[in-house]
Amino acid sequence: MQNFIVQLKDVNIYQQGVLILQNVNLKIAKGEFTYLIGKTGSGKSSLLKTLYAALPLTEGKGEVAGHDLTKLDRRSIPLLRRKLGIVFQDFNLLIDRTVDQNLRFVMDATGWRDEKSIKRRINEVLEQVALSDKLYKMPHELSGGEQQRVVIARALLNKPALIVADEPTGNLDPETSDDILLLMRQLASQNNSSVLFATHDYRILEHFPARIIRCLNGKILEEEGFEV
Repeated sequence: MQNFIVQLKDVNIYQQGVLILQNVNLKIAKGEFTYLIGKTGSGKSSLLKTLYAALPLTEGKGEVAGHDLTKLDRRSIPLLRRKLGIVFQDFNLLIDRTVDQNLRFVMDATGWRDEKSIKRRINEVLEQVALSDKLYKMPHELSGGEQQRVVIARALLNKPALIVADEPTGNLDPETSDDILLLMRQLASQNNSSVLFATHDYRILEHFPARIIRCLNGKILEEEGFEV
């Protein structure tokens, strides 16, 4: 039996009382890499926010990483998010703290206490994103691609079952975008993490094919092949 990290059935998604996506049915398998595409305002971010519980699920059935989205509360939402890695277009790094301090901030918030374990895990994730030598650099001392690699390292800290990536290459040049995409696909494979990768960059889809889900006219559509 296939192990699904995401299962949505007959879901309606609202933003401030407005129906954004209707009758959403979606399954993402463990370790699967999936693109999420659609025009600005088509509902991509609303879908992602539903998965990491920034938007409540009020209609339909939904489960992410073993958590029932309809039953989440203030205590259980952090437990869900510990199983997720979230990567945004804007890096959201703490600009007055080093790479090490940025990663420690997340670890402190998610319950890490043992100093040896913290150091070991920080070294592991920075090695995975090829930034072992940037531990004590400030964000402004890093290139855009390096900052996004720090964000990916941050997302990997708690060994997520699912990485939610909302336009992670939107602020990067094409060559750096390709590097980040390849890195995320490689890390997903190594860690057996699922990835839902929202993008406007159709060039990426042509060069690095994978399953495509499209937000269009208030619905989620499964794409058979690549078509802009």
